[in-house]
Amino acid sequence: MAEIESDLKVIHRVQPRAHRVFLTGANPFVLTTHRLLDIGLLVRKYVGEGQPTIGCFARITDITKKSIEELRQLHHLGFDYLTIGVESGDSETLARVNKGYVAEDILEQCLKLEAAGIRYNFFYLVGLAGRGNGERNASRSAAVFNQLHPVSIGFLSLTLFPESQLYNEIAEGIYQEATELERLDEMISLVSQLTGKTHILARTVSNPIPFTGSLPKEQLRSYRDSIESL
Repeated sequence: MAEIESDLKVIHRVQPRAHRVFLTGANPFVLTTHRLLDIGLLVRKYVGEGQPTIGCFARITDITKKSIEELRQLHHLGFDYLTIGVESGDSETLARVNKGYVAEDILEQCLKLEAAGIRYNFFYLVGLAGRGNGERNASRSAAVFNQLHPVSIGFLSLTLFPESQLYNEIAEGIYQEATELERLDEMISLVSQLTGKTHILARTVSNPIPFTGSLPKEQLRSYRDSIESL
């Protein structure tokens, strides 16, 4: 806590008009409600005028142990716009990569956030289901996401590093990586099946074609055209 307070003092000194703090380092939302409330009180003490907001990365399993009332307390102290790496809404894919939860958990826990007034963003990992499974992954994920209200859905394309288990499973013939064209088709499939109001963000270096858009206002036409021109 002393280290956190020291950082907040720096923010107070060099950026007195700051109105948002993002807690870095893995998924800080795993901390207990009590500890997060203590951090929230420190943020309110040092950052901005009025009530600053506090963001961080979170796992679905971080929400599980927090009641709706506890989440409301956290929202009251400024916790909002959490970033959740759900990776997929397909239970089969989630089990394959040992995420530790299934699609029903995403639905249940995010509905708790909504009941508490906490807004959130998703990240979806394109290609995670492996070769030949992108359409299934996209369709099942859309079915889950359409029951929720993420502010945005970010797309990242799966990147495998030599130290990862999936990388070793490719060498062993256990896992087959999705091709780039399969990943493009998967993104098109997911976006075309989304029915809610959200922002699509796919502008990182992992995306072969960076793009952003707002649903349902903007359609896929320009994106399809850009792919077909390849």
